[in-house]
Amino acid sequence: MLSIKGGRKRLVTGVVSTVTAGLALGAFALSGTADGATKTTGAAATARHARPTIVLEHGAFADGSSWNGAIDDLRADGYPVVAAANPLRGPASDAAALRTVLDHIKGPKILVGHSYGGNVISQAATDDPDVKALVYVAAFLPAPGEDALELTDKFPGSTLPDALDPVTYQQADGSTATDLYIQQAKFHHQFAADVPARQAALMATEQRPIAQSALEEKATTAAWKTKPSWDIITTRDLNIPPAVQRFMAERAHAHTTEVAASHSVAVSHPHLVADVIERAAHATVH
Repeated sequence: MLSIKGGRKRLVTGVVSTVTAGLALGAFALSGTADGATKTTGAAATARHARPTIVLEHGAFADGSSWNGAIDDLRADGYPVVAAANPLRGPASDAAALRTVLDHIKGPKILVGHSYGGNVISQAATDDPDVKALVYVAAFLPAPGEDALELTDKFPGSTLPDALDPVTYQQADGSTATDLYIQQAKFHHQFAADVPARQAALMATEQRPIAQSALEEKATTAAWKTKPSWDIITTRDLNIPPAVQRFMAERAHAHTTEVAASHSVAVSHPHLVADVIERAAHATVH
């Protein structure tokens, strides 16, 4: 394994990289098209619009603001960015929602998914030739027939079940459903141990729940089988055990980067996340 000590000056030292085989912009007019956005001219305009659009999909217990630090870096480097809202209802319906966003964006795209968002991008990107690469951030890479719950339990290490706060409610048709939150008192330790306590408390307050059924819904497709993938593996993760993350990354022949971080790595290490995304863009979009 290769230890990254230098490289781009915003990279955090001590990260171990192993290579194996809307906030956003606020408007889709800035998502890889030249019309409807503030115009630039000459070489600057050409360079900006030649870049792929980065589409970010958050996971459970989070929202689009979890990408804020990475968005700042990506925009500063000239990338159009869209942070999609994930309904967190189930991989199939959430992927359909994400595809409506992708269909609205012209040109090449890089899809990035955190946690359960990995399930969603794996399905949404299938058979989309404009999606040039997938970036998984402490995320699930399910194969067809697998679900998030069984993958989490494939190897020991997750303490998430004991931290959950289930809320059961009645739906319009009279049936019941359950949403899952993380108990606010346990959120910092469980989800974001390397995030400052005050910020983690805000994240806990603002968290979005996921339908319990979403974690039990089987994947039907896996775009990582046909598209190049990058994967950030978080070695201090209490949601998705590192052994599970490594298993999925190796199976997908993903280019992997390991970092001693919590599940909320996009918040605690935004520069690293942005760098891996840009690495994927450089490698696949010319």
